[in-house]
Amino acid sequence: MGKGFKDWKVIVGLCIAIVCLFFAFKDVDLLQMWSAFKDARYLYFIPAVAILFFSHMLRAWRWQLLLAPIASIRWKTLFSSLLIGYMANTFLPAHLGEFIRAYLVGKKSSVSGSAVFATIVIERILDVFTLLILMAFTIIIFPFPDWVRKSGYISFAFIGLLFIGLVLVKKHRDRALAIVNRVLKPLPANIRHKINELLLSFLEGVVSLKTKRHYIFVTLLSVLIWACYAYIFQLGLYAFNFVEKYSTITWITPLVLLVITTIAVLVPSSPGYVGTYHWLCQISLGLFGVPESDALSFAFTVHGVNFIPILIAGLVLVSLMGMSVKSMQSEAQKEAAEIEEELKPEI
Repeated sequence: MGKGFKDWKVIVGLCIAIVCLFFAFKDVDLLQMWSAFKDARYLYFIPAVAILFFSHMLRAWRWQLLLAPIASIRWKTLFSSLLIGYMANTFLPAHLGEFIRAYLVGKKSSVSGSAVFATIVIERILDVFTLLILMAFTIIIFPFPDWVRKSGYISFAFIGLLFIGLVLVKKHRDRALAIVNRVLKPLPANIRHKINELLLSFLEGVVSLKTKRHYIFVTLLSVLIWACYAYIFQLGLYAFNFVEKYSTITWITPLVLLVITTIAVLVPSSPGYVGTYHWLCQISLGLFGVPESDALSFAFTVHGVNFIPILIAGLVLVSLMGMSVKSMQSEAQKEAAEIEEELKPEI
């Protein structure tokens, strides 16, 4: 992938962020927004930060389980790499933090960076899978417009088919590969070979958990991770007195906030999801009758709680390692180029 294309992705992302911030501030009363900041009870965010770090501890544990078939890597190594990678994602474009994670773990172990990155891809698949379940559940429960509810049913059906597909692939792997080869037969041999390699790597990642206990642990950890995220929103609602002020705020509100703001991750915006996160959070609270000014104050505060502690922790860890963010960015770009080269078909 050329540098020019990546630059354009950054420019497009920044433009999207600016447009989202424009719409977020368009009808906001700045005095009312400042009043909401002043009246907030910030003590609620102390446990929120603790829960944030706890969720990342759970992520490191889940990552350790995904890596177990490849190598036994210390939880401490994975936790520090994860924090540094997430820190990098707050201000580096193109999710380079994920490649930094792969680089750091590869550096501290005998595992190749590409193998580590494969587990990060599986981790993201698990997150998307969990998000789709939450999205389907939320859309079915919350009184969204009909067209949104119908998309929820479609999402739920997609999840069911995906789950059935994974079960069938696990039980009938060779037959599944044979079907794929028949479908790919019209393609050149070298491209078929490369797709087969990718598919085999993916299947290894999906079925690498050999025992039922590991599947249960990974599932439980995924649920707990997202429950932590939802509870941070709940604490934010208490901090801004929204639970007391608005009778429309219920137990479903944090889930709606979680599902809709997570869409910001899918949109190619600026690093740290500035703009997209704030506007979507404002829109989400608007569904429950929260004024735009108060909702934007909430969005900026909760965004800060989710990103600033990780940014500080990541910078401290980088300093303790005797490295700089610039050097890690350079190494991550090299790692990304190497992985991209491995995946490129030799035509």
